[in-house]
Amino acid sequence: MLAVCSLAAWVVSSGCTQAPKAVQPAAVDRVVVVLLPDEGGRSGVVAVSTSGGTQEIDRPSTAVRVLAPGEAPSAPTAMSEADVQRLFGRALAALPAAPARFLLYFREGSDDLVPASRAALSDVTRVIRERRAVEVSVIGHTDTVADRDFNYRLGLRRAEKVGQLLRDVGVDPAIMELRSHGKDDLLVQTGDGVAEARNRRVEVTIR
Repeated sequence: MLAVCSLAAWVVSSGCTQAPKAVQPAAVDRVVVVLLPDEGGRSGVVAVSTSGGTQEIDRPSTAVRVLAPGEAPSAPTAMSEADVQRLFGRALAALPAAPARFLLYFREGSDDLVPASRAALSDVTRVIRERRAVEVSVIGHTDTVADRDFNYRLGLRRAEKVGQLLRDVGVDPAIMELRSHGKDDLLVQTGDGVAEARNRRVEVTIR
């Protein structure tokens, strides 16, 4: 996350990007740019550029400053949590909550949820209601047993099963997107023909 203030503050979340994300500070007298970690504690790389030069930030809670238009950005310095809150607290508080994610697991070769995942559906519906969700992504996955076409269809059946269970308890179908990745997006990397239980899943993302 990136923050800029004028005294400028930009908060930037760059996740785990490999290439630096470029930032062009606005034409103000003083700019502060700070890189904050995402909800998983990760940060990427941000490049702050002016006509006077470029400076990269690659550590969380690190800032650079541009003290005058066209001046080269300063060397990165650590920014305390207190300073982050002082400069960016109101902006950070206004950001939407990070997506909530759930993994629901299935019996081998079927669209039957395992008991623990069926029980977890109540948590999924509670979070959807508490957040007044506007988008719920439901993606079905499989292990690598059987061929790609079979697994695509099985993943879709699993997504549709979860979608139906959510509709049954009042979740608006208009906010749900159901898809299948079949065996093409493994949680646990395996070779073909491996019955890995953790890959037999539906991922529910709530925004």
